[in-house]
Amino acid sequence: MHPCRALYPAGLPTPCSLLPHFGHSPPLAYFTSTLFRLRLTPASIPDSLPAATLRYPITDLRVPRRRRVTSAPAAMLPENAVAADICATAISGGVATFFLLLWEQTAKRGVFDQKLNRKLVHISIGLVFMLCWPLFSSGYQGALLASLIPGLNIIRMLLLGLGIMKDEATVKSMSRYNDYRELLKGPLYYAAAITWACVVYYRTSPVAIALICNLCAGDGLADVVGRRFGTQKIPYNRHKSIAGSVAMASAGFLSSIGYMYYFSKFGFVDKSWDMVLGFLVVSLASALVESLPISTELDDNLTVPLTSILVGSFIF
Repeated sequence: MHPCRALYPAGLPTPCSLLPHFGHSPPLAYFTSTLFRLRLTPASIPDSLPAATLRYPITDLRVPRRRRVTSAPAAMLPENAVAADICATAISGGVATFFLLLWEQTAKRGVFDQKLNRKLVHISIGLVFMLCWPLFSSGYQGALLASLIPGLNIIRMLLLGLGIMKDEATVKSMSRYNDYRELLKGPLYYAAAITWACVVYYRTSPVAIALICNLCAGDGLADVVGRRFGTQKIPYNRHKSIAGSVAMASAGFLSSIGYMYYFSKFGFVDKSWDMVLGFLVVSLASALVESLPISTELDDNLTVPLTSILVGSFIF
C-alpha cells in the first residue's frame, strides 16, 4: 500500500497521483519523512471526524525529542550555571597564573632577553585567556566572571605601579627599564583592554576577537620581528620598521581567523568571508595606527585597542 493512501480520504486523488514527476508535496513529505512514525489508534481520531472519511485509521504521531547539544568544555563542568562559571573562573585564572609565573621565572633566570621576555608575556596571556572563554556560560554572568581575571590584574598593576606592593619578578617581566612605574602605562592599558573586550563584547562579537588578536599577537610580534629584521624604517616614524608593521598586520589577521574558526566550533560566531575581510581591514588599520608617531608618544597598548574597537564596530 502506498503511504499516501493512509492520509487522504477514500476516492480522492493523492498528491503523488496529481504530481507524478514531483513526488510528495512538501506537507506530505514532512509527515512521511523518517523523522516521524505513524501508528494507528482510534483514540487519535477526533469524534467529529466521520469514520468513512479516512480509508485507513490513523493511530498516533510520534515526534522524536530533540537531542540537547552541549560543547565539550562546558559538559565537563557542573550543570548549575553559577557553579560552572565559578569552576571556569578558577580554571582560567589558574592557566593565566601559570603563564605569568612561567615568564616571571624566565625573566628572573635570564633565559630570554628582557625585551623578548616582556613580549612573550604580551603575546601569550591574552590569547591563552581567550581560549578559556568556551568554559563560561553565555550572557552577562559568564562575561562578568570571566572579566574578573584581567580585572584583578588591573588592580595588581595599580598596586605595583603605585609602589604599594612589591614584586620585582613581575616588574622585570613586564617593564622595559625595570621601573615599577611603567606598569601604570602599557601593562595597565593591556589588562584594561582585555577586560573591556570581555565585559562589553565577549565571545559572540568579532570585535573582541579582533581587539585581543591585534593587541596580543599583532603588536607583540611587531616588536619581535621589527627588532630582528627591521633595518628599513618607516619614513614618517624612524622608531618603527616596515617589517614590524607587516608582521603586526599579518599576525593580527591570521590569529583573528584562527579564533573565528575556534569560536565557530562552539556556535559563538558564524564564520564567513565577510568576517575574514573585516578582520583584514581591522588588522591593517591597527598596524597603520601603531606605526604612527602618536602611538610612540602615547602607548600602542592604548592606540591599538581603540583602533580595533572603532574600526571593528563600524565594520562588524
